[in-house]
Amino acid sequence: MRHESVLLNVIDVEATCWNGQPPPGSVNEIIEIGLTVVDVAARRRVSRHRVLVRPTRSTVSDFCTELTGLTQAEVERGVTFAEACRILVEEYGAGERPWTSWGEYDRRQFARQSQADAVAYPFGYPTERTHTNAKAVFAAAYGLRKKPGMDHALQIAGLPLEGRHHRGEDDAWNIAALVLDLLDRGAWPVTATVV
Repeated sequence: MRHESVLLNVIDVEATCWNGQPPPGSVNEIIEIGLTVVDVAARRRVSRHRVLVRPTRSTVSDFCTELTGLTQAEVERGVTFAEACRILVEEYGAGERPWTSWGEYDRRQFARQSQADAVAYPFGYPTERTHTNAKAVFAAAYGLRKKPGMDHALQIAGLPLEGRHHRGEDDAWNIAALVLDLLDRGAWPVTATVV
């Protein structure tokens, strides 16, 4: 008997940021894409990945480095946003595979940056088609009026924070742990996409 695995991409992005308004001419740009692949059928995290992205219309501020640990020198060694999207599609099935993030920020940031850079949105259209807002699912499953941040959600679920908060690769790994918690509770929405 063949086991079909339903794979889910858990995505967390870090973007250029400032303590206050961005400098004139600067915009928030993705500088790190963290991705954890979850085998929904087997209920386990199967791999974790990190794609560094080189910003073109902004630089990494001291505030951003303090928050994420990422430096301008580090992200300058990254790939272009277009190349990062190609990697998501070709190596991680982003066009067909369902995906989730903690809240709507990541989905909206990809949509904004795809449009600004004239790069095909890697997750297909409409932008909401294959995306699940894990924060909303978690709040509903736990009967919370307010949607918690990821680190608070881990505390509520009794799970450890693994790695550094606000580091895309680590945050995606932790969000995946919350997805597994929601699967165990029978609260994760069923998806028909099989890869």
